[in-house]
Amino acid sequence: MTNLALLLLCSLSALHAAAQSADPPARGTISREIIRIHYGKNGSLAYDLSTGTLDIFEGREGIFAHVFASVKIEDRILSSKDYRQRKYSKTAILDGFGKGEKHVIDLSGDHVPPMRQVFYIYPGLDYFFTTTEVTGTKLRTNYLAPFEGEFKSSHDPQTLFIPFDNDTFISYEAIPLKPGVSNTSAEAGVVYDNGSRNGWVVGSVEHEVWKTGVRTLATDSNHILRVLAGFSEEAVTRDKIPHGEVVGDTLRSPLVFVGAFSDWREGMEAYGRANRIAEPPFVFTWTKPAPVGWNSWGVLKDKLNFEKAIKVADFFADSLTAFRTGHTAYIDLDSYWDYMVGEGGDYSKLKAFADHCKARGLEPGVYWAPFTDWGWKGGPGRKVEGSNYTFGDLWTRVGDQYHELDGARAMDPTHPGTQQRIATAIKKLKDCGFKMIKIDFLGHAAVESTKFYDSTVRTGMQAYRKGMEFLISQLGDQMLIYAAISPSLATGRYVHTRRIACDAFKSIHDTKYTLNSVSYGWWQTYVYPFIDADHIVFSDEQEGANHARMISGLVTGSFITGDDFSEHGPWSSRAQRFYQDPELLKIVENGKAFRPVEGNTGKGASEMFVRRTGNFFYLAVFNYSAEPKIYSLDAGRVGLPLQKHYKALELISGQPVSFDAGSMQLEVKAADAALYKFELE
Repeated sequence: MTNLALLLLCSLSALHAAAQSADPPARGTISREIIRIHYGKNGSLAYDLSTGTLDIFEGREGIFAHVFASVKIEDRILSSKDYRQRKYSKTAILDGFGKGEKHVIDLSGDHVPPMRQVFYIYPGLDYFFTTTEVTGTKLRTNYLAPFEGEFKSSHDPQTLFIPFDNDTFISYEAIPLKPGVSNTSAEAGVVYDNGSRNGWVVGSVEHEVWKTGVRTLATDSNHILRVLAGFSEEAVTRDKIPHGEVVGDTLRSPLVFVGAFSDWREGMEAYGRANRIAEPPFVFTWTKPAPVGWNSWGVLKDKLNFEKAIKVADFFADSLTAFRTGHTAYIDLDSYWDYMVGEGGDYSKLKAFADHCKARGLEPGVYWAPFTDWGWKGGPGRKVEGSNYTFGDLWTRVGDQYHELDGARAMDPTHPGTQQRIATAIKKLKDCGFKMIKIDFLGHAAVESTKFYDSTVRTGMQAYRKGMEFLISQLGDQMLIYAAISPSLATGRYVHTRRIACDAFKSIHDTKYTLNSVSYGWWQTYVYPFIDADHIVFSDEQEGANHARMISGLVTGSFITGDDFSEHGPWSSRAQRFYQDPELLKIVENGKAFRPVEGNTGKGASEMFVRRTGNFFYLAVFNYSAEPKIYSLDAGRVGLPLQKHYKALELISGQPVSFDAGSMQLEVKAADAALYKFELE
């Protein structure tokens, strides 16, 4: 914190002064040592060659001031402000973002490694990218900050904490940015005014080498931002040691997205899409509809057995015949399917289950955690299946200790024993005929280690890439690949669907917890083909809680249920009623998450979510409280196209409703939810 304050001595008044004196810049021009670069409809950059700093404008309004880059080399922090010579050039480029321009500042000086700041501009995009690199001989660093400076803030700013993963029931949090407040978010930072929705987004779109943190800090006199490649904090990234050092003749930061938006939600969606483009999928392309189905962890858990699994499949085949997308549903065995494995590793019962599902028109699924040792208390000498190594050989080392989280010990994803174990297990599951796999506790593969088996791997994210690429190569194109606990952004290359939060099941509290991650992480619907609320369970809860939990799944995107359908109960008849409703299935078929209406709920969740599909507008309303609640709707606020009169259908009750634009009120019962479908003129 002290170093940051010393590095950033500019004031917000300087930003305003620069904004008032600046003329609208022409693209790529140089004037009085100021390089002026236009981007998007109204954005511009002004790089001062005499100081090595950058100002960013939206029209004539200053957004960021005195932005600079820095890197730590041999315990010395070098800043773009420290160099004596700076030279500008630009070239045309063509990449996944389209035709654009690459603007380069080459910095040089005595006794310092050359630095390069690069800015990527694309016509039509209301944001730009930047990266910083240094060159030399066998350089090493775990601190590379490509973007640091002051930012302008609204009168009532929120700064968003974005988790690195979805483990340990971590939550997103919207934090009022008042003097004395500091927030370090994983991979991306966003500051916005919830009322006007004006805001900006800055974040990494590359995750194969670095963990990135974005710190926002408010003092009595200014607001400061720093993007740091080399972020390691146990409560966020799970690491018990500092970020690994990157070594080489060229050290490069991740590509950083920067944009100011009239609606911060549009900014986050643009950021999500940019991640998908910057790191194209490694996994095979999914062309089938959004997945629906069942997972055993919702209720059965360790009570799972062959007989119950067969009964669940039969219930879907006989009593939920219309609960399908693309003519199929997945029946997925979670943890404890190994109870079905016979002596000597006999997988015949698992194959029989898979065959039975397929015979009944269903797709069989299975579960596995490829990078964790759950039996580590049995000692290090246990033999690893499919290899000549012991588990002790594979454990991820942290100093003279090992990395443990969630009761499991992490295994080095670069170790040949880990990879041989993966190859052995995946072959057996593929031979059984499974068509879906839920992979879990993937974050264990991304932790920083004192030393990886592969000596070319120096950081947790490099290890994660090695491990995930090997796993996906073994899986091939036979299965839908679903990630449970996993890094939020780095997993986008490897899977078809990702759980949005940690385990949640049936209560209104579970629903609110899941929807916290949708309220502030819905934009991941553009990083992944699908995101999922997991474990949609009715069980013995009141019907209102059932409504809310079901709608939370619809709002998230795909739909995986979790009741014990091997037995009859109130959950069975309710599932038959709701899961086969054609109006609700239309929402599932779209496969994309709803957008939150509000973003000022702290660690809570928005009460309203919206999505437009063709000529229909959907509004989901959640009442998390113990009392009935009346909601007064502002059509403009929720995003309804303005018209004098609205016709709607409440999809859970099936009741039609109508509203005049000036008097739109909805009543939702305690611990319940409603889902409206509006017809647009």
